[in-house]
Parts: sequence; structure tokens; C-alpha cells
Amino acid sequence: MEPRTVGVEEELLLVDPETREPVPGAQRVLARGSDELDRELFRHQVEVQTPPVTDLDELRAQLVRARRLAGEAAERAGLRTAASGTSPLRGGEPEVTRDDRYLDMAERYGEVARPEGTCGMHVHVAIDSPEQGIAVVDRLVPWLPVLLAVTANSPYHSGRDTRHASWRSQVWSRWPSAGPTEPFGTLERYREVGRLLVASGAARDDAMLYFDARLSADHPTVEVRVADVCTDPDDAVLVAALVRALVTHVAAWHDAGATGPLHGWPDEGVWRVELVRAAQWRASRYGLADRLLDPCSAEPVPARDVLTTLVGTVREELEAAGDLELVHHGVERVVAAGGAPRQRAAYERGGGELAAVVDDLVARTNACWRD
Repeated sequence: MEPRTVGVEEELLLVDPETREPVPGAQRVLARGSDELDRELFRHQVEVQTPPVTDLDELRAQLVRARRLAGEAAERAGLRTAASGTSPLRGGEPEVTRDDRYLDMAERYGEVARPEGTCGMHVHVAIDSPEQGIAVVDRLVPWLPVLLAVTANSPYHSGRDTRHASWRSQVWSRWPSAGPTEPFGTLERYREVGRLLVASGAARDDAMLYFDARLSADHPTVEVRVADVCTDPDDAVLVAALVRALVTHVAAWHDAGATGPLHGWPDEGVWRVELVRAAQWRASRYGLADRLLDPCSAEPVPARDVLTTLVGTVREELEAAGDLELVHHGVERVVAAGGAPRQRAAYERGGGELAAVVDDLVARTNACWRD
């Protein structure tokens, strides 16, 4: 069976090469780029995305192509792109994109919508039906904090060391419709919860149902939204491989009648949403540098052990897709030095200056297409 298609969306910062601060230059960049670039809530951000593909080498090539489009357009506008969950340095007052939807969001949600913008990565994996997708969404929950830890890439924010590996995830959690979810059980219940959230005002529309894993509003996919944007595209591909394997694993169980235990998953009832929030906080605070909550027991164990468990759980799916070697190498890479540790290392090399962090982010974000 051919592997499921997978696609990635990335949100990138636009920074001034002199001040290293975020700059509201999206309009200039989009005017000098391609129609494949997209706007975000704030004007110091742009979004890039890949088409759905089955081969992860092709996924990486598409990511590199997308970053080239954004990077070259930014340079033509006198700016640079940087892949970081938050901006290390504070710029001026954030400017909302002049779009009716975004302006309404800023007015409706007030200060919640004004944290200077965060940059995430969204992974889409194809599903065969919405019902299958709900089975996947419900059972991804205990693994999502692990994916956050793998991508944690935002230790600095607005000139401060947050003491977190992923400050983006803390800022993002302010949205009233964002974060982990309880099991929905059925597609009807999922849709009813969404309707009630929109009716309550917690979400403006279905596109604002910012669950950590959800049915995509526009595509026949499960969309995993928990990750920081990765500076290294190879880290993004690693996460895409893991998400696809998890989705494939659960989908096969669902298609077989969803009877009996699901290999590698906790018993029903272990993961209350309070524990998921605790697991996400540990992932946000420490990344892979400390212990994570084990997805099967909810007990704190070394991060490397959790990753070993994850890879073992979906080993068959990784082997079938030809992704196992890529994942093994990727896990070793992020355990040795993930996004947040690399930002901190740049800070130390730069003599304790956040400008050095931004310079390093810009260089590494765009190295993939300059080589």
C-alpha cells in the first residue's frame, strides 16, 4: 500500500537585517514573491506550504523550494526570513494584516490576539473518511506533547529569556479554542462541540477551532498543529514522518473494526485533559532536555526513552513507508541538539546578544536553499 500523503505549512518571521527586529513587511514581500506565499494574522509573518506528497525526500525538496520563494522575496524587500516559534527581539507595535477576518479577530479577542505573533508548523496527513479522522484525532492526544518537545524552538521572546524551550506553545494556549481535547468519540460529537464553541464566541468560525489535532477545515486530512516551526527543515521532515506513522497506525486499527487494544497506546481513561496539559507544559518547559510524561503510563521518564517508545510503537508503519532510517537519524539529531538548545548556543557564541540568535536563525533558515 502506498504511504499516505503528507504536507507541511510553516509560518516564518520577517526581520530587519540591521536591527534584527520583526518588521511588518508582509505586503512588500508578497508583492515581490509568488502567489504561493500567504498572509498571516500579523504583517511581520508569512506562511509557506508544500503540496501533499508521499515521499519524504520530495517533502523536504518542497519545503526548501517554499523557503526559497519566501527568502528571495524577503530579500528583494530588504528583509530576511527566520524560522522560530517566537521573535527573540521585540519590534514596534504589532500590525494586524488588513484583512476583514484578521481585523475582526483582533477586535473580538483583544489582547489575546496581540502577542506579537507566534510561528508554528502544521502537518497534514491524508485520511480516508471523517469518521476515521476522528478515531485518529482522539488517539493522537497522548503523543502530541512528545511532538512539541521534538520541535521546541522558541526560548527567547521580545528580548527576554523565557526559561522555556517552547514559549510559543504557552502564548498560543491563550486562544480560547486552542489546546488539547477530550475524546470526541464520534464525528457527530466533534461537529457539535465545534458548533457550540463557535456559538459561544470562543471561535469565530470552524477555521478557528485551534485544537492541537483536528480535522482540516479545507482538506481531507488530519491536521496536527502542536509544533513550533523548525529552523532545520530536516527536523520538520522528521516530525512529518512521525505524524504520518501515528495516523497510519490508528487508521489501520480503526479500519479493522477498532476492536481490541491499540498497540502502544494507554488504556482508555488514563489521559484526562489535565494530564495532557501537564505533559504539554513539561514539553514546553524543557523540550528534550529533561523528562517527558510517558504516553502509556503518564509518569515522567527520560525524553530519549519516550522517543524510543514512540519509534517502537510505529516501527512497522515507518518501515513500510521507507522512513525508519530517516527517523532514527532524526531522533539522534534532535536529542543531541534541538531547536531551543541551538538558539541558546548561538546566544552564548554571540556574547549574550540576542542579535546573534537572530543572525543564526536567518542563516540556518535559508541555508537549505543557498547551498
